Amino acid sequence: MTEHSYLICLLPAFSFVMIVFFLRWKEKVAAGFSIAMILASWVMSVIVLIETLARHGHAYEAFYNFLTFPGLNFQIGILVDPLTAVMLVVVTTVGSCVQIYSVGYMHGDPRFSRFFSYLSLFLFSMLGLVLANNFFMIFIFWELVGLTSYLLIGFWFEKKSAADACKKAFLTTRTGDLGFLVGLFLIAVYCGTFNYGEVFDKIAMGAMSTGVLTAAAIFIFAGAVGKSAQFPLHVWLPDAMEGPTPVSALIHAATMVAAGVYLVARSMSMFVASADGSMVVAIIGLVTSFMAATIALTQFDIKRVLAYSTISQLGYMIMALGLYGYDTAHGQHSVGYYAGTFHLMTHAFFKGLLFLGAGSVIHGVHTNDIREMGGLYNKMKTTAITFMIASFSIAGIFPFAGLWSKDEIVAATLHHPVFLILTLAIAFMTAFYMWRLCFLTFTGEPRDQHRYDHAHESPRVMTWPLVFLAFLAVTAGWVGLPWLHHGFSSFVFHEAPPEHHGPSYALMIISLTVGLSGIGLAYLMYYKKSLSPDVLVNKFRPIYNLLYNKYYFDELYNVVIIRPLLSFANFMWKFDANVIDGLVNLIAWLTVLWADVKQWFDKWIIDGAVNGAGWIVRQTGEGLKYVQNGKAQFYTLFISIIIVFIGLIKYELIYLAWGWPIMTIIFVIGVLLLTFVSRSTRQGTNREIAQEDKV
Repeated sequence: MTEHSYLICLLPAFSFVMIVFFLRWKEKVAAGFSIAMILASWVMSVIVLIETLARHGHAYEAFYNFLTFPGLNFQIGILVDPLTAVMLVVVTTVGSCVQIYSVGYMHGDPRFSRFFSYLSLFLFSMLGLVLANNFFMIFIFWELVGLTSYLLIGFWFEKKSAADACKKAFLTTRTGDLGFLVGLFLIAVYCGTFNYGEVFDKIAMGAMSTGVLTAAAIFIFAGAVGKSAQFPLHVWLPDAMEGPTPVSALIHAATMVAAGVYLVARSMSMFVASADGSMVVAIIGLVTSFMAATIALTQFDIKRVLAYSTISQLGYMIMALGLYGYDTAHGQHSVGYYAGTFHLMTHAFFKGLLFLGAGSVIHGVHTNDIREMGGLYNKMKTTAITFMIASFSIAGIFPFAGLWSKDEIVAATLHHPVFLILTLAIAFMTAFYMWRLCFLTFTGEPRDQHRYDHAHESPRVMTWPLVFLAFLAVTAGWVGLPWLHHGFSSFVFHEAPPEHHGPSYALMIISLTVGLSGIGLAYLMYYKKSLSPDVLVNKFRPIYNLLYNKYYFDELYNVVIIRPLLSFANFMWKFDANVIDGLVNLIAWLTVLWADVKQWFDKWIIDGAVNGAGWIVRQTGEGLKYVQNGKAQFYTLFISIIIVFIGLIKYELIYLAWGWPIMTIIFVIGVLLLTFVSRSTRQGTNREIAQEDKV
């Protein structure tokens, strides 16, 4: 099956084509076909994982060169190693649950079939990204993931907030992708190939200097910053909640946002070779995780709390990967790589469950605001129980899946006291805000009686995926149990963490105590109400406002980036309209004016001169035709007049200076006289002829 693992991503692509061209008018058939294809991909992924286990983690690679330039090859191929095998199972598992859940959640939507076609295209993109064996292919699928996320976030595009959110997500992630593209250019120039193995081998042989390698690593990481919503490009993810809730689960759990973490893990050889680049990754991850956790403390939109929780957990993973690269570059041993990718797997299950659970709540009460909820446990027991299981898991409580992976992340910070303290603080805040969410939503008295009265449990097609993901939220982390820890890490990550052969019970107790403390504080404030949140808010109002307004990042970007860009765009529009277009229009006006002048000159001067010469000739001919009348006496009179003129001039009877003008006048008078006489004579002759004809 491994040899045919490319079918895992092609089946959702086939589903997309079938729905778009043949099944879009049959909603149930379209949904069923889409679900069947992703379930088939899930079965194949499980088989590929089993086969990879049987190979003891040895990688399988198949490719061909489809384009070759001097010094650079472009490949199309697949790489199935332990990391790929695990990610294929994670993506197809969450994708299958989301698609089944969507049948109930999207029921009655006028674009029901289109939604499933988008889901299929999205899963094709993500699975292709996971299977790619080179940076060129991963970038192609990377951009396709960005496109499909744009389509899904803006699925309800008739809402302005959704339309704005999808554009914000697309443009923000494209900013990070620009850095990713620069990193790919550096790899192409210095390595002459995009193949993972070949690139890492050439880096190990010194194909890049330290400075170039650090730059390339940071630029590659820029793509992950955008896609995985890391500081400072994290602002798009909370607004992405405007899409349907299944989209939120798909994007925020195992797919789009996980792509950035997967890219860093896949490129870890680059970061291991660059200590500075690795430390940048670790610091960005820590800052992102802490910042998002503090913001989540103050939010009241159930999906936004989960969105900031996702950003915080992704920061956890990025931080662990960065610390692994930094420690390894300095000859120290770290579990950061194992911890980051292990948490990526467990997080996919419990965060997918949390988002689908939130969707079930919204489906039942028709609001996102947890201040309008309360007491929903009595109306939605399945949703409430599964949601609480996921909350225990993300809080790192024994024996849930999140404990084992989060414990590894804490262990990765042992060489770095600042990271360790802040990591534990983030764990405390995570437990607090998640159980604040649980208590406000499912316990206590209803705060909106009308919504409570109309609340109801979701249909089974929505609750079954919740139960299945709840099972994984409990058990998925058990692969990290002490007696399996060494074998699992050796399989997935090719090495056993040298300093962490067995469990650190002291560390587990500390981590568990921190999580329980967060839950306990939430219990006292929002269940027992022995501590008043309002008192704390009023006491620390400036800090609360800062967190509630998300550190004013949106306002800052609006002032520093958006408004200047809009002003510049407005200036360029006016410059184009008034200067460029004005110049073009002026040239056009001058051209038309010049054409009008030429037309007038041609009509009245050129044509006038030609027509005037013809008119003079015609009129002269009209006058002279009467002189040629055939009358001898007329000719005698004409000759006599000429003789008189000559005589006058000869004997100077007319002064020489005035001779020619006077002669001309007399000549004209004579001609007119002769003409009159000739015309009169001809008219008389014509009358005589007419009378004779009458007789």
